[in-house]
Amino acid sequence: MRTKKLAHLSLLTAVGIAIHIIESFIPLPIQGVPGAKLGLANIVNLITLVVFGFKEAIVVAVLRCFVGALGTGAVTGFFFSLLGALASTVVMFIAYKFGSKKFSLIGVSIFGALSHNIAQLSVAGIIINNILVFSYLPIMTLTSLFTGYFVGLTANYGSKNLQNILSKTENKY
Repeated sequence: MRTKKLAHLSLLTAVGIAIHIIESFIPLPIQGVPGAKLGLANIVNLITLVVFGFKEAIVVAVLRCFVGALGTGAVTGFFFSLLGALASTVVMFIAYKFGSKKFSLIGVSIFGALSHNIAQLSVAGIIINNILVFSYLPIMTLTSLFTGYFVGLTANYGSKNLQNILSKTENKY
């Protein structure tokens, strides 16, 4: 069972890395918001969180960010990506664990998207030593609603299917 879990987590990490790299090549037509992305790789973090748990989701997030930064060559963006992914995973875990009766996976994902943006703006503020980067927050909050909705919807579908697959194959080993 441990080997099977490791294989599934490895596949999820690989998918997350692939999405991370592909997403880095997608230009977003959002004027005035440098570095804005769709956050599609967070689908994998949310699926991992729901299916396997918090510790596994953190490991997948860290590995995805590290290898993704190496794969895209955007090593300077590593800290933005890593802290955003860690913040969103922690917030999604809290929202999922304590608010799953009030929030769907879409709501959990929107909380994650918002925290991801706040973490990235915090990193930017520290790097450039200017708190005015938070003036981007209203625009990024609006985008978080849409991207968080899509990520949550996709993760909801993906986690149900993965749990179904795991339950069917569990007795065959």
